[in-house]
Amino acid sequence: MSTMRQGRQGRTDRRRQRVTNALKTAAQSGTPISVSSVARQAGVDRTFLYRHRDLLALVHAAELEPADQNPAGATPVSRASLQADLANAQARNTRLLARTQQLQKRLSQALGEQVWRESGLGAPVDVEELQRKAIQLEQQVVDLTGTLEEREAELEAAREANRQLTRALNQRA
Repeated sequence: MSTMRQGRQGRTDRRRQRVTNALKTAAQSGTPISVSSVARQAGVDRTFLYRHRDLLALVHAAELEPADQNPAGATPVSRASLQADLANAQARNTRLLARTQQLQKRLSQALGEQVWRESGLGAPVDVEELQRKAIQLEQQVVDLTGTLEEREAELEAAREANRQLTRALNQRA
């Protein structure tokens, strides 16, 4: 039984060695590191990495570390820095979208006002003159209303006088 156990232990050790070699190779070549890619490179199942927490921790640590310098001499980039760049770009896009919508609304209002004025349907340029004219017409309405009330009172008085004269004539006859 111990021979079987030693055989399984040897097989596990070889798999562990393949995983560490795959991690080193991926880090040196600058390829993206993930649990799936390391498991594929090492020829093991992903569950093997999940069963061996120390190997899983190595993979996760390697994911966050910047890759070695590539031959072109570019600056190393880590997954975390790329995610931060993406979040910043998305926030900037959101701000730009809001600003664009605000500018479109202002442009629409300005164009609408311009069309309204050019069509002749808008408010005339000389608003003060119209306000003076409106006040003058209101005063004229008040004056005419007073004159009408006076004429109605005179008419009522004339009718009353006419009724009295008609009664006086009817009583003589």
